[in-house]
Amino acid sequence: MSLTANVATPLITADADSLRHADAVIQSIKLPSQGIAVQDPATAETIAHVPDADVEAALEAVGKADAAGADWSNSTLRQRADVLHAWYDKLVAHTEDLAHLISREMGKPLAEARGEVKYGTDFVRWYAEEAVRPAGNFRETPDGGASLLTRRSPVGLAVLITPWNFPLAMATRKIAPALAAGCPVVIKPATLTPLTTYFAVQLAVEAGVPEELIQVITTSKSGAFSEAVLLDPRVRKVSFTGSTPVGRQLLKLASRNVLRSSMELGGNAPLIVFNDADLQRAVDGTFAAKLRNGGQSCIGANRIYVQDGIADDFVSALTERFAQVAVGSGLGQQTGLGALIDDRAVAQMQAYTENAVSLGATLLTGGHGYDSAGNFFAPTVLDHVTEDSDVAKSEIFGPIAAIQRFSSEAEAINRANATEFGLAGYVFTENLDRALNVADRLQTGIVGINQGVPSNAAAPFGGIKQSGLGREGSAEGLEEYENIRFYNVARRATA
Repeated sequence: MSLTANVATPLITADADSLRHADAVIQSIKLPSQGIAVQDPATAETIAHVPDADVEAALEAVGKADAAGADWSNSTLRQRADVLHAWYDKLVAHTEDLAHLISREMGKPLAEARGEVKYGTDFVRWYAEEAVRPAGNFRETPDGGASLLTRRSPVGLAVLITPWNFPLAMATRKIAPALAAGCPVVIKPATLTPLTTYFAVQLAVEAGVPEELIQVITTSKSGAFSEAVLLDPRVRKVSFTGSTPVGRQLLKLASRNVLRSSMELGGNAPLIVFNDADLQRAVDGTFAAKLRNGGQSCIGANRIYVQDGIADDFVSALTERFAQVAVGSGLGQQTGLGALIDDRAVAQMQAYTENAVSLGATLLTGGHGYDSAGNFFAPTVLDHVTEDSDVAKSEIFGPIAAIQRFSSEAEAINRANATEFGLAGYVFTENLDRALNVADRLQTGIVGINQGVPSNAAAPFGGIKQSGLGREGSAEGLEEYENIRFYNVARRATA
């Protein structure tokens, strides 16, 4: 079954100056002429190559980082903070370079890429400030015979594995707390979008981070990399952002050497709109929660539940917003929705749409790809989606708003929690009691209340159930890279 053929509607093309800017940044990165090809998802053009490291190269990187980590772990808190502040300043000074690079290799519009730079640099600034506020305390034993001193120490060499959808923010969210805690780093970015990580680490070295301390490894042999590196006794920490099945495999490997593990895994976020919601705020929040990053976000709204009384008005308003979004190159001046990451993503969106319609959903706008070289799919609204539709059971990772109707609060909560995932959820209501009560009952690690973008460097980001372990951001994110130790100091009895 095929709803429509690819549409020949003109797409917004890249602005020539923006394209030159992005390519100039790529030329400034120290990269090989051969290796893994990196493509622009808006054109399918190869824009660079990155090294395709083998196991030996990966283990060599572990050795270099481990050697550099000895001095770094013994540096003062102020020294680490000063270097992180300098890196932050470098990143901010290169905001436009980073934004153009992100847009070129990942596809998101420049406005969103600039937003990612702000979000990503916030983590560096946060942990530059957090580095000089070490946790620890002094307490007495209940019997009064000793004093207990607790302190934190670096957990050790950290292996960081990042996804393609936020190439700067996912790197800085892991690197910054690792450095603040005193840990050396081996980072493996996704081969779909590795250029931003290489550039950001290049800026870190210019800012004063010891050259060997952060090792960037790109490889087409991810399984061999993980098995070799995570079984190396010098590695003491792994942090991964990606799918739940891959996370399970990494946890198995991490168990061999009992590594500290942080896993930010899959999501299937429910978004609930109650009858008493402010309609405009609900539409704006849903639009952001769904179309931010082209829907390619682990906390993107997947299952949109709308109460019967507000549903028709909400669906009409949201459909109008989606239908007005301009599609094209992220480097285009008016682009509202850029390319998806690859052609497989486009095919998946088409399959989701066709499956939902075959099971009774109503296609209100979109539902098609485009007759172009890039990986584009139209902003899509599906109403009356059934719970057995693939789009209702999967992490969509694309620009499809899949709407279901509900009658009661209890029904909405039960349906929202009927998933193995528990990363993020959203609630739209003007009733404070309902907002907090529903948020408490949602089985998620994150809840956005009357807003569609809840992430913040000051917040502990992470999920429950099959959505992961540990937290990133806030003070809790620093703790992921620290060991807690205590000293038991005997007290001499007084005369």
